[in-house]
Amino acid sequence: MSNPDPNRNYTNAALRIGAPDPLPDRPAAEFISIVSTNDWVNDEYKLMVVDVHEKAMNAKGGQFFHLLCPSPDGAEVWMRRPMSIYRVNEESCQLEFLYKCEGRGTVGMGMLEPGDEFNITGPLGIGFTIDPAWKNIVVLGRGVGLATLAPLSKMAADRNVGVTAILSARNPDVVMSVDLFENLGAKTVVVVDSDGGSAVENVEKILEGLIADGKADAFYTCGSNRLLTLMKRLGAVHDIPGQVAMEQIMVCGFGACYVCMRTFEVNGERILRRVCREGPIFNMQEAVGW
Repeated sequence: MSNPDPNRNYTNAALRIGAPDPLPDRPAAEFISIVSTNDWVNDEYKLMVVDVHEKAMNAKGGQFFHLLCPSPDGAEVWMRRPMSIYRVNEESCQLEFLYKCEGRGTVGMGMLEPGDEFNITGPLGIGFTIDPAWKNIVVLGRGVGLATLAPLSKMAADRNVGVTAILSARNPDVVMSVDLFENLGAKTVVVVDSDGGSAVENVEKILEGLIADGKADAFYTCGSNRLLTLMKRLGAVHDIPGQVAMEQIMVCGFGACYVCMRTFEVNGERILRRVCREGPIFNMQEAVGW
């Protein structure tokens, strides 16, 4: 596939390619990791822990690895699967991935057993950032987005930044990451569909309360368009910066194929950016949709 012409109009919205890569020399490599554990955490999600080379330990929260998942049925799996890092354990030289078994790649991944080799490439992309001036942040995630946002608890703890994590799910049985956030000092608020607590109106009240209490220097979100829209609106009204973790189908993971293009609005103009290279963490106010 040829690279898109940056001067070409792609639609009536005048889409164009985004800014050049701000970090062109990010180190990444292909590793043969060894599966340590690969266990179910509930009826839908599994947690895989892999032993990796020490060079993979430069991974940061919000970055991802491109996983060469085994085939679950004998047919070839053509593309790697991008997966955000759930946790980096530097002491044991291990990476953790929390994932939902639903497609052929992740179903095949779920079949791996302790001792199996697992080909991974990374770390890739741009991770989360926390401004030194921020004292308290709000994390709002839903479903698989909770796995992507989980590393923020460690980043914040290392910087003595307070965290309120609002964790949204269909029902209490599939809420994840509560222990991870709480063990690192975060306050967690669980909202679920089954009792109406995850309704936008209720979540908005929670966020407005945190803003009023001075507990919202920045917003972070992943996993839901409606939650992204809510945080964007409140962030614009109260002048609160924010970051969103995007997820997208990818092929190369390095920015060469342009398959993972998404639309962003910058200074009133709509542009295209590669999720794998310019992201997957983006300015919340520039994101058009999750």
